[in-house]
Amino acid sequence: MSRISKLDRSEVTPDLATLYDKIFAQRGNVPNMFRTMAHRPEIFSTMMAHFSAVLNTGTVPTKLKELIIVRTSQLNVTPYCLASHTVLARNLGWTDDQLSNLASWPDRSDFTPAEKAAISLAETVTLNANGLSDEQFAALRSFYNDGEIVELLCSIGLFNYFNRFNNALQMEPTEPGEGSPAAAQLAETISSC
Repeated sequence: MSRISKLDRSEVTPDLATLYDKIFAQRGNVPNMFRTMAHRPEIFSTMMAHFSAVLNTGTVPTKLKELIIVRTSQLNVTPYCLASHTVLARNLGWTDDQLSNLASWPDRSDFTPAEKAAISLAETVTLNANGLSDEQFAALRSFYNDGEIVELLCSIGLFNYFNRFNNALQMEPTEPGEGSPAAAQLAETISSC
């Protein structure tokens, strides 16, 4: 059980309720992490804007971003993030075998050299960011421009943040439909009986 309560739509300000509705329309649920962050509306709102910018802008394919998010979350042993982002990565075309055996990426032939450089970056930054060598950075530069390196690092950094937040709070994976407007209305109806 999560250490901090999750706010239902009925418990947040109208501005956040609108944001909940937008998230629900995009995802089919309002993730528990988001519902927990809603305890601090300013943090939640800006985090959502940053989350959207990191994952939905730039030139690095979302498919690759999701792959390095999964690897980051594997290294941090974060069941909460793995529950959703493994599904997202699979839906974008990564196979169960690739995702389940991602730790053996150096020996696999089904990842391109550019993908391997990104996975290597995720591992290095997650385990010891100071350990990113000049040689590793030069290899990364052979595949990605400055803006793309920023995108990769922001994806890795954002999920190191999320992983630590969720692990510390023992966040449970979100169920389909959780945090929906209908669920909030049902909770209101039950509490008024």
